[in-house]
Amino acid sequence: MYNYTKIDESKVEYVEIAPASELPNGERLFVEIGGKMIVIFNIAGQFFSIADVCSHDDGPVGEGTLEGYNITCPRHGAQFDVRTGKVMQMPAVVDIPAYPVQVRDGNIFLGIPRE
Repeated sequence: MYNYTKIDESKVEYVEIAPASELPNGERLFVEIGGKMIVIFNIAGQFFSIADVCSHDDGPVGEGTLEGYNITCPRHGAQFDVRTGKVMQMPAVVDIPAYPVQVRDGNIFLGIPRE
């Protein structure tokens, strides 16, 4: 699990994703980086990102309903905080990866852990 509340910049590589104007408020953007599906959210002008995989059954959590900062997996109702990847509701019991997002010069950059 990755939780980037406190970022160690030496362990993160930022990848340019898209112009921020392509992700309006209330929308989400799905990307694949290094074989990993990731979803980026714009919530009230703030950008957050999590792995697009439910830790309960590997389903596509990014397609779920977003209420505030919580997303509900469309398969079995597990809920996660998109800011941290923390489980908020069962049946999931394991947090999912959360990734840092920056906007620089009008472009979205996603922080990916260096391997």
